[in-house]
Formats: sequence, structure tokens, C-alpha cells
Amino acid sequence: MHSLGNEARVIDSLYRISSLVSSTEDPKEALRFILDEVMAVLRPDSACISLINPDTNRLELESTAGMEFEGNDLELKLGQGITGWVALHGKPVLVPDVEEEARYIGIFPEIRSEMAVPMEEQGIVIGVLNVESTQVNAFLEDDLKILTLLANEATKVVSKLWLINQLKIKAEQLQGLVSLGQNLGGTIQINNVFENLVRESQKLMKAPVSALFLLSPDKQSLQLSTLYDRDEGIIPYKEEFFLGDSVLGASVQFQKPVEIPDLFRTDEGHFRRLAMEKNLLSMLACPIVTDEEVFGTLHIYTDVPRRFNNDERKILQTLCRIGGVAIQNVHLYQRVFSSEETLRKNEKLTTLGLLAAEIAHEVRNPLTVIKLLFESLDLSFPEDPGKQKDLTIISEKLVQLEETVGRVLSFGKTRQDMHARYNLVDLIRDTLALVRLKCRQNQIQLFFRTEMDTIPIECNKGQLQQGLLNLIINSIEAIGSKGSIHIRATIEGEAPAQVAAIYISDSGIGVAEDIQAQIFDSFLTRKKGGTGLGLSIVKRIMRTHRGDIELVETGEQGTTFRIWLPVSE
Repeated sequence: MHSLGNEARVIDSLYRISSLVSSTEDPKEALRFILDEVMAVLRPDSACISLINPDTNRLELESTAGMEFEGNDLELKLGQGITGWVALHGKPVLVPDVEEEARYIGIFPEIRSEMAVPMEEQGIVIGVLNVESTQVNAFLEDDLKILTLLANEATKVVSKLWLINQLKIKAEQLQGLVSLGQNLGGTIQINNVFENLVRESQKLMKAPVSALFLLSPDKQSLQLSTLYDRDEGIIPYKEEFFLGDSVLGASVQFQKPVEIPDLFRTDEGHFRRLAMEKNLLSMLACPIVTDEEVFGTLHIYTDVPRRFNNDERKILQTLCRIGGVAIQNVHLYQRVFSSEETLRKNEKLTTLGLLAAEIAHEVRNPLTVIKLLFESLDLSFPEDPGKQKDLTIISEKLVQLEETVGRVLSFGKTRQDMHARYNLVDLIRDTLALVRLKCRQNQIQLFFRTEMDTIPIECNKGQLQQGLLNLIINSIEAIGSKGSIHIRATIEGEAPAQVAAIYISDSGIGVAEDIQAQIFDSFLTRKKGGTGLGLSIVKRIMRTHRGDIELVETGEQGTTFRIWLPVSE
């Protein structure tokens, strides 16, 4: 027998339960502690907590104390037994004698009386707290009130711990998305994009298997491109779904995620052999869209029956958006590399800036979404400096990515810019960022040196960068592969006649002696497929800026050009 007279012990117990948020991050550990407090205050023979599974809408036994249950896999429908009735109606129940209670479902024959109270969060029942005794009339109405108080406090704690765990999971997922965006940003091989996508989707969704399917050229079927297993990595496999015979047809047609809760209860042949070997039961698929058309679908497969919630769908959709942008980037990179000849023939090297701006524009939207989502989480771990530092790093990297995209977008607009004042040092660094990828492909080391923090000049930024790009691309072609390019910027002369000088040296094959005097003439070239316009364009750009370009030296050890421009006062 218990009463409210024991207020001090009840208050101490409520305080200890409320303090759980600061002492543990494990909801299961918190449930065990809560039951220990219930046992200490009310002294029943047994106690248990059952929680409602939102996927199955059934009560599942989560934690017990006192009598040992045979397995913790007990499930009840809402309304079934005393516990199910409390969960369904949200009202506490005191049963003095279970033998006189029609709703009682016996698990232990020695149980004679029981109390059950709902665990409610914002008016929604999330579970039930039960206590049982082997004695008839073991509990009073005051005991029911105490159990209700304990259940209310326990619900607050469990809800907070769940929220903390969900935020931690979201932070990990967001970090994974940011990492994937960074990895894919510089990827120019389409197969590398595919492998990164399936690998990250498996990791973020904690699924045993993930797969990427590509839409066939006739748009009638989805053909397996890449399959990833968490134990074996990328594995070879052949699979094809015809859209007319699969729910994936709806995913492609309406550009929305689809799921199959039980693969073995459908007529579709989703990895029949692999599904049997890996016990794959449920699937979630999401389309990858590029240029407003479906490119393929990204799938995850689970080894437990699962109904995917909105958060899981959004994570997979975000992965697909990043994948779509990365695939577009690869295509754009390919266009950049294949369009060099056209750019030279048409004197439109600024197209490179426009393509870069197009890439940056496509990256900006998902990057903005990721940044907003991260900021909206308002995460803070003051008691864990390591996690707090991780949050700071994620935030800094997001800002860094945003600034990089902004710089590329600004470069894309330079065709319309009038002459303005710029720092030549920054302008050169921005230009080198555009050719780093090509240098890396050709195994060419790129070095930039200057003793100046600022070299002020007045120029049309787009035109000047076009001239620098022409010279650097010439150097890359002269080297072929495995070489180096050195760029140095300085100020020469005395005021007021000072000039900004740029020296560009490469380890290429040099300029043939018989054409050295005419290299800046239009249509002079010895390169297969060349137009002879590159250096003439550079010279014209420099002269329109009241500067010039000259060949300093050339030979078997390489070539050096000098550009000079007036320094702005």
C-alpha cells in the first residue's frame, strides 16, 4: 500500500528522472532507470514500459523490471488488453483484481492487480507505463496518481532524449551530405559519381544494400549501373526493370519517391537471388533528375520490414538532387574540355566562364538548401567540445563552399563588366582556380608566387582572365603531361610609370625558332587543329588595357612570357 503522504520520496524520484537528460543520451538506459524509480517508489512486483511503433501502430515492449518476461518481442494492438486499452483511450486504469477484469490478458498467472497509465506527449499517446502485483488490491487511487506523475515526467525525458538522438542523426546525415557535395564537386568521371552516390546512400540510410539504375535510351526500362553492399563494397550484378511492369514506372513518370514495404509480396523481381541471400525485405527508390528529365533512380534496400518516414524520403531526395547536379557537372566538364577548339576558333574563351557559372548556379541551389537546413537545426553541444568543434567545422565549410560558388558566378558575369579597379593578385588566383582541374588531369604542377599582397590595376576582369587562360592553356598543351607552370606577379619601374608585370613560365617544348618573331600574328600555328588566334587575342587584350605581352625566352627547357599592365594610382 502507498499513499501521497510519501511526498518527499516521490519528489526525489521525479527530480532524478528529470535529471536523466543531463546524465545519459541512451533512451533505453533512461527507460531502465525510470522503471527502477517506479519500483522504488511504488514497490510493485513488476513494471514495464511499452511504446507505440509508428510504422506498425502496435505497442512493443521496450523495458521491464521485476519479473522476467520471456523475450522482449511482445506486441499488442491498440485496444488489446489493459495496456492496449490505455494506449487507445489515453486514460489511466487501476485494476484491483485482474480475475474480475475482462480486458486483462494474462502473461503471468501469479499477477492479481495492475495499474496502467498513458505516456502522452502534446496530447498524443506514445506508450504505456504498467505496474503489477501478486496481491489483490495492492494499489490505491493515490498510487495511480503517483504513477501518472512519474509517467508524465518519464515521457518528457524520453521525448527529449529521442529529440537529441534525432538531431544527432540529422547532424551526421547533414555532414554526410556536405561531404558528398564536396567530393562530387571536383569529380569528372561519371563512374566515380555513381560509386560515391551508392556508397553514401547506404551509409546515410544505414541500409545493407544500395543501387543506382539508369534510364535506358528508349526510356522503357531501368538498367542496373552500380550495386553497393555494405560488406562487399561494389559488386557486379545484372538487373533490369521495365517501367510498364514496375512501380518504378510511377517514380519515373511523376518524379517522386516510391517504396515497396515487402519485396516478397510483389510480383517484381527485385534482386531475387540477392534478396534471398541478403534477406532484403523493403525498398525505397527516388528518381535522379537532370535538366528536368529523369536520368535514373537511386534505391536503398533494408533487411527488416520498414515503412520509410518523411525524413528518410527527404534524405534520399537530397542525395538524388546532389547526384543530379554532379552528373550535370560531369557533362559540363566534358563540354568544357571538348569545346576548347571551338573557343579558339570563335575567339570566345569567355564561354569557359559561362560554363563555370552554369555549374556554380546548379550547385548553389542544393548548397543553399543544405546550409539553411543546418542553420535551422540550431545544434549546440556545450558539454562536448569535440562535437561542438565538428559543428563549427561544418558551418565553416558551408560558408567556404558558398564563397567559392559566389566567386565563380561573379566571373561568369564579367563579359558585361566595364573597366573597374581590381587586385591583380586576387584576379590571378581566381583564374588559376579555373585551370587547376585540367592541370591535375595532365599531372602538371601549378605554382604562383608574389611578394605583393595587392597590385592595383584597372581592367575588364573577364577579358584579362580570358588572356591569362589562353596563355596557361598554351603552356599546358606545350607540356603535354608531367611538367610545371610557374607564374610570378610583381611591380616594376618607378612611380608614376610603374607597371604590373606577370611572368608565365612553363617546362614545355618551346617555340620553334623560325616562328618566334611572328607568334603574335593571327592564324600562325604549328599545332594540329589550332587556329593561330590564341596569342594574337592575348596581345590585343593587353593592348586595349594599355599594356602588352612579349616572349622573354624559349628553348628546350621551356618558355617564358611577360605581360605588363599599368598600375592604378
